[in-house]
Amino acid sequence: MSLTPEVVTQIAQLARLRLSATEVETFTRQLNDVLVYVAKLNELDTTDVPPMTHVLDLTNAFRSDAVGAGLSPDEALANAPQQQRQAFVVPKII
Repeated sequence: MSLTPEVVTQIAQLARLRLSATEVETFTRQLNDVLVYVAKLNELDTTDVPPMTHVLDLTNAFRSDAVGAGLSPDEALANAPQQQRQAFVVPKII
C-alpha cells in the first residue's frame, strides 16, 4: 500500500493539522518508508515465537503492603513555609 499526497492531506485535515506543500511531500515519503518497513516485517515467520509485552524479561519488584508508622502533624509541617493550626497555608486561588 502506498500513500499519496492527497491521502496525507486528508489525514492531516482529520487530525486538524495545517501542513504546507513541503510538509505533505515530506510526510508522504516518510509514511511510505514506514509502510515499506512494516511490509518487510510481515514477511517474517513468527509462528513459533510466543507473544510478549516487552522485549526484556521483566518482573516487578513490589514491596509488601504493610501498615507502618506515619508522620506526626509536627513532622509533616516541619518544612512548611507557612502553617496555621496544623495545616499548610497556601495562596487563595479564585
